[in-house]
Amino acid sequence: MEKPKAIFCWSGGKDSALCLYEILKEGRYEVKYLLTTLNENFKRVSMHGVREELLEKQAAAIGIPLIKMYVSGSSNAEYEQNMEKRLLEAKSEGIGHIIFGDIFLEDLRLYREKNLESVQMTAVFPLWKRDTKELIGCFLDLNFKTITCCVNDAYLGEDRVGAVIDATFIQTLPGKVDPCGENGEFHTFCYDGPLFKHAVSFSPGEKVYKPLELRTDASVCSSEIVTKGFWYCDLIPN
Repeated sequence: MEKPKAIFCWSGGKDSALCLYEILKEGRYEVKYLLTTLNENFKRVSMHGVREELLEKQAAAIGIPLIKMYVSGSSNAEYEQNMEKRLLEAKSEGIGHIIFGDIFLEDLRLYREKNLESVQMTAVFPLWKRDTKELIGCFLDLNFKTITCCVNDAYLGEDRVGAVIDATFIQTLPGKVDPCGENGEFHTFCYDGPLFKHAVSFSPGEKVYKPLELRTDASVCSSEIVTKGFWYCDLIPN
């Protein structure tokens, strides 16, 4: 029986890596492409800040063709328009499923499903509602290797960006931080493990802080977690 054809939404991080590994191992879908959103101006993976060249090296090491979707800003309308175009192109090739590595953010899942409804494609969430402690434990047990490329300063400091994630890293996270960073506490770049034919070679570079424009909101309580900016580690391809 022919397998359903699918695109995998690839961020380049640990959750994507574990999810894709499990999908390929299970063999229910034929994954035709990886799809990644990049900032058109900086040629870096959106939110993660990883260079386009490293993304390309990841895809080559995995062995699945890469589709790059560029956006110039933070407009949802631009993202949705570009995504619809890519999805319709994929649909013309007989692809009907899009696979995501999301774990528990309900609003994000609903947003993705709504966008796919407009092109009559199906969203698949293999990691949905799984325990994040168990997921990161499984990731490490499989001997995947990943490094933090971006951290949210509401949760973590400069010392946590550019850090390899291991058992010690997870054990020493503040209690308010999800072990998989599912609330946006940190983002990662996965560079080795059973998904890859070979390790992706790079060197950690400069750490850069990018502040956000602070809002003035009298309704914000002093106890509310507020993001002031993000720390990035520039990963340099070797």
